[in-house]
Amino acid sequence: MSERGDFIAGMVVGGFLGALVGILYAPKSGKETREEIGKKTEELFSRVREEYENALDNSRNAYEAAITKLKKLEEQTPKKVNEVGGKIEELKEQGIDKLQDGRSRLKNAIAAGMEAFQEEQKKA
Repeated sequence: MSERGDFIAGMVVGGFLGALVGILYAPKSGKETREEIGKKTEELFSRVREEYENALDNSRNAYEAAITKLKKLEEQTPKKVNEVGGKIEELKEQGIDKLQDGRSRLKNAIAAGMEAFQEEQKKA
């Protein structure tokens, strides 16, 4: 937005400087020169108004687009949180199941090892 402001200020200053130079070097009468300066000033202000309106429209459009994106994100956030929460719960349950399965395998292996050891003790 600062660049547009600088551009508009440059146009205004340039327009006035151009008008001043035009007055100093004009081969026309004073009345004709004043009329021409008036026309040029109106053209300049018309261009400045157009640029201002364009900058205002662009700012408004950017603001509306940002608001729309933020609203979409706001709507999606609870859904994503629930999805992630569900995945975490699912992974937790899977981890618990794997841990319990590993414990029972270990218990069975220890029990089988103890049985085998006791049988070997009896044979000896």
